[in-house]
Amino acid sequence: MSRTVLCLAVALALAACLLLAHLAGARSGPASVGTARLAALAEDVTAADGHRYDTRDHTGRTMDAAQIAQGPDGGYLAVYHTLLNDGRFHAAVATSTDLRHWHRRHDFGPGTHQASLADDGRGGYVLAYEKDPKNHIAVRAYADRTALLDGRASRSFDAPRTLSRCAEGTPSITEARGNTIELTGHYRADCDTDRQLRATLTGFRDWHATPDRRLDRALQNWGNGGNLGDRTPVELAGQRMLLVEGQRRRGDFGSWRTYAYDPVSGRADRLAISTHGGSRAFANPSATLVTDPRGRPALLVSLFIPAQGAAAGEAGQLVYWHKL
Repeated sequence: MSRTVLCLAVALALAACLLLAHLAGARSGPASVGTARLAALAEDVTAADGHRYDTRDHTGRTMDAAQIAQGPDGGYLAVYHTLLNDGRFHAAVATSTDLRHWHRRHDFGPGTHQASLADDGRGGYVLAYEKDPKNHIAVRAYADRTALLDGRASRSFDAPRTLSRCAEGTPSITEARGNTIELTGHYRADCDTDRQLRATLTGFRDWHATPDRRLDRALQNWGNGGNLGDRTPVELAGQRMLLVEGQRRRGDFGSWRTYAYDPVSGRADRLAISTHGGSRAFANPSATLVTDPRGRPALLVSLFIPAQGAAAGEAGQLVYWHKL
C-alpha cells in the first residue's frame, strides 16, 4: 500500500470515528426539554391518575385510534374508528364526562377511519379522516358542537392523491385558522411503505401536500424500517412537539413503537412506555392538555395496543392521564 493511500485510509477511518462519536453524542441526551418532560409524564401508565384499557363506547364498539379533546361544556369529545361486521371501518364521535365511559353520538359511515378533530377557533370544528376506497384524506367542517354530534357538515373536501397513486391518509390536523387548515398525514411511498407528509388546505378548495423527509429520517434513525404512520401535535413545557408512531419491521404489528419528535432539532426520543401487564407495542399515539375529571390540569394520552404486542387484558385502546 502506498503512503498516500495509507494516509487516505487513516483519514477516512478517523472521519468515520468522529462521525460515530458525534451521532452517539447526539443521542446521549433527550431531543429537547419538551420531549424529556413528555417522556416523564407519558411513560409510566401504572402511575397515572386515571386510565382505561380496551376503551369502548356505550354500545361496545372498540374506540380504536381514539383522539380526545376537551369539549366546550367541560366534558370530552373523542373521534375514533371501529372495524364492523360489514368488513369496513367506521369513524365516529363520542362524548364523555369522566374519560372512562363514552356515548357514541354519530357514525360517519363505512370507509372512514383514522379521524382527527380540531377546534376552528370560531365555535366550530374541523374533522379529517382517511376515506376509502381509493384511500385519501377527507376534510369536513361543522358550524358548532351540535352540528358535529349530528354529523351535519357545512363544508367538505376530498383531497386528491398527489404523492402516491395508491394511498394517502392517517391525517392529523395541526392548526385550523380562518380559511387555512394545516395537516399532516402519510403517503404510500412507491405503493410500498408509509411515509410522512405535510399538507395545507385553503378555502376548502386548494390542496398542497409535500413529503416530510426530516420526520422520516428522525424515525428511521431509530431503526424503523416499516411504516411511519400516525402522529399528533402536543405542546408541553412551552414547546411544540409531535407524538408519532414508527414500525421497526413491516408487517409486524408487535413492532410498533411511540416517539416524541422535536421539530426544532429534528430528533426523536423513543418512549419506554410501561403498562400494568407489560405490553410492548403501541400505535396511533395522541396526547393533549385537558382539565381532568377532578378539575386539575392534566396531560391526556391515548394509545392503541395491538394484540400482537399486548399483555393479557390490555389489547385495544388505552386512555390515561397524569395531572400536571
